[in-house]
Amino acid sequence: MSEKKYLAKIIAKDPNGLQVISACCSNGKVQVNEIKFLKKNKLFLISIDRLNKENNEDKKIKSICKFEFVDSVKSKNIDQSNKSNILELLGIDLFKIGENFEITLLFNNNAFITLSTEVLEITLEDQNKLND
Repeated sequence: MSEKKYLAKIIAKDPNGLQVISACCSNGKVQVNEIKFLKKNKLFLISIDRLNKENNEDKKIKSICKFEFVDSVKSKNIDQSNKSNILELLGIDLFKIGENFEITLLFNNNAFITLSTEVLEITLEDQNKLND
């Protein structure tokens, strides 16, 4: 019997969907130079090397997490001049402040990135499986 080989795509438009993406990405590795904010397009992109948790496999996958409709981005305790620095993504939190949302990406060493947006639209899309 042949094993199905497909790459996942998870789209979140509410807090529950974001929790699923957070669970899939937890303990993923992120290189500082693979974090991009495209201000004109209101897109925040982050490339993550993560484990395939949704299939209970220990296989590593390179995924792109795309946050749309992002108005502003703030980071703390991240040395952006050290492009090869690797961060470990611990989880993604969501806070509602008035009419807006704040999405916080929590990393090891008390580092974090906060995104401000009016609309929740987050996509986690697998690019390819990685070899160790």
